Amino acid sequence: MISKQIDKEIITVKALLSLPNLSIPAYQRPYKWSQTNLADLLSDLKVYREKSAYRLGSVVFHKHIDSDKEALDIVDGQQRTLTLLLLVKALLEERLNSLKRQDVRETLIALTEPINSFLARQTFNSDISHRNLHQNFMAAKRAVARSDFTEADIDFLLNRCEVVTFVLDDVSEAFQFFDSQNARGRDLDPHDLLKAFHLREFSQSESQLKADSVRHWESLESEQLARLFANYLFRIRNWAQGKSAQYFNKSKVGLFKGVNLDQVGLYPYVEPLRIAHHFVDNYNGEYQRHIDHQHMRFPFHLDQMIINGRRFFEMTSHYQHKIHEIVSDERSGKPMAKNSEDKSQTIRILDHELEPLASKILHTLNTYRSRTRTGDGYIRTLFDCAVIFYLDKFGAHQLSQAIEKLFIWAYSCRLQMQVVGIERMDKHALTQNVFERIKQAVQPSDVLNWPLGTLKVSDCKGTKLSEITKLFKDMKYYE
Repeated sequence: MISKQIDKEIITVKALLSLPNLSIPAYQRPYKWSQTNLADLLSDLKVYREKSAYRLGSVVFHKHIDSDKEALDIVDGQQRTLTLLLLVKALLEERLNSLKRQDVRETLIALTEPINSFLARQTFNSDISHRNLHQNFMAAKRAVARSDFTEADIDFLLNRCEVVTFVLDDVSEAFQFFDSQNARGRDLDPHDLLKAFHLREFSQSESQLKADSVRHWESLESEQLARLFANYLFRIRNWAQGKSAQYFNKSKVGLFKGVNLDQVGLYPYVEPLRIAHHFVDNYNGEYQRHIDHQHMRFPFHLDQMIINGRRFFEMTSHYQHKIHEIVSDERSGKPMAKNSEDKSQTIRILDHELEPLASKILHTLNTYRSRTRTGDGYIRTLFDCAVIFYLDKFGAHQLSQAIEKLFIWAYSCRLQMQVVGIERMDKHALTQNVFERIKQAVQPSDVLNWPLGTLKVSDCKGTKLSEITKLFKDMKYYE
C-alpha cells in the first residue's frame, strides 16, 4: 500500500503530487495562503536552487478506506500542498508545450493525470478557498510564464524540493499528532524562525563562524531575545518606516530578512553593504591586529538593510548588549551628594553623564507611583524606543536635551488618555512620528528643534500622574 511507502519518509514534490488518493477533508479550514505566501515560496526556490535538496516542511495524513479504496486525508500541510499543486497546474498550462528538456517534460506529463483527477473529485465549500485558489493560480501562471523561471527551476521544484510525510491510521491520533506539531510550532518564537533562516544563509566557508553564532545565540535566554525583537528592534524598524508595530509574530519575520551578499545581484544599493562587509573582515584579519589588538565592529544601524547570515547574528548580539545597557542605565542612578539641594539622582547612559533635568526625568519615570500600570508600560516602551533610536543615530551628542524632548513627546500621550492600550501607543508613534524624524535627521538639532505643543488642563484625562504633570509644568509644557 502506498501509505506504508510514505510513512515517516522524505519525498519529492513530484512524489507528493503523484499520490493517487490525496484528499482535503471537509473539516479542514479554508485555503488561506495569499499571493504573498506564494511569492515567498517562489523566492525560496530562487534562493536555494543550487542546493542538492530543499525541505519545504511536513505533511500529515490520515489513512482510511473509502469505497474499498485507500484514501489519504491531509490533516496538516494542505496550504503548502495546494500551493504546490497550483504551481504545477500553472506549469502544465503555460510551459509544457515549449519545454526543451525531455526529462522535465516527461515529469510534468506524468503529473497531469493525478492533478486533474484530484481537482475533479475535490470540492471546496468556502468562498475564501475559491477566491484564494483562483488568485494564487493566476499569480502562479504569471510567475512561471516569465523567462527567468527556467527549466532548471522547474526541475528543482519537482525533484529536489521535498516534504516529510507522516501517515496515521486513526483520525484522533492524526489530530493529536497535528496538535503536537503545532504546539511545538507555537513554542518557536519568531526569533527562532529567524535563527533557522539566517543559519541557512551562511556561506560554506563560514562553518566555524556558524558554529560560534549558534553557540552564542543559544547562550542567550529565549525571553531576552523575544523582548529584544518584540519591544525594540521590530517596533523601531517599523515605526521608522511609518508602519504599524503592535505585535511581532511569525508573519512579521520578513522585516529581518535582507540580502545575501553572495547571491544578490550587483545592484548599486548593495555596494555600501559590500564595502563595509569586506572592509571590516579585511581589517580584522590583517596581521597588525595581532600586534595592536584592535577590533573593528561592523557599523550596524537599527534601520539599515539586514545582511543575511553571520551579520544578522552579529547585529542581534550587538543590539542585545547595547539596548540592555541603555535600558539598565536608564533605570539606575547614582545618589547625588548629601548636601545637594537636588535629591534626585544623576544618571549615566553609555558612560555619558546626563544633565540634572534629564536625570530628574528618568528618576521620575523610575519611581512615580503609577508606572507599573499596563498603559504606563506601553508609554515607557515608546519613550525607550525613541531614546535608543536617537542614541543609535547620534550617540550621546546632546543626549540630555533629546531625553527632555522625547519625554514630552511620549508622555503627552499618557497625560491625554485615561486608558492607553497598545493601539493607542502605536497610533501616537505614527501620527507624531519622531522615528521618521530621527531617521531623516542630519544633525541632532533636526530632532531637538521639533516644536511640541503645550498641554492644557482640559486636554489631560490621565489619572494618578501628579509626578508626570509636575515635570510638564516645570518644563513649561503645561498650562
